[in-house]
Amino acid sequence: MLNLVKLLVGPITGLLEKVIPDKDAREKMAHEIATMTEVHAHEGMRLQMQVNDTQAKHSSVFVAGARPAIMWICGAGIAMNFVIRPLVVWIAFFFEFDVTKMPEMDMSELMTLLLGMLGLSVSRSYEKKNGVARSSIK
Repeated sequence: MLNLVKLLVGPITGLLEKVIPDKDAREKMAHEIATMTEVHAHEGMRLQMQVNDTQAKHSSVFVAGARPAIMWICGAGIAMNFVIRPLVVWIAFFFEFDVTKMPEMDMSELMTLLLGMLGLSVSRSYEKKNGVARSSIK
């Protein structure tokens, strides 16, 4: 997130050099813009966390079950590609069945989703281990 802030603020500070000739005033304005950008970015993340918490507590399985459904889909896709398909090919070899037309799944998008979710869970576990995880959003 901070890299995004730098990417956004960098061009703006370059424009400030052309508009504000006083170096101190220009640096003060650049600092205020950078601070304001970071504050808004953190506020956006905090609001997203509140939405996530509210969604997880929802009584409807179609709202609260979205993340678990994605995890089950990832698990089913990985099981299909790395467990079921190889077993079917192996068994078909012994019974001399032709399974050359059995489709192979493209795992690139699925793995991106799975690794992102695993990264979030590792981050959460790290926070809990170090005692900095919050049980509720204030």
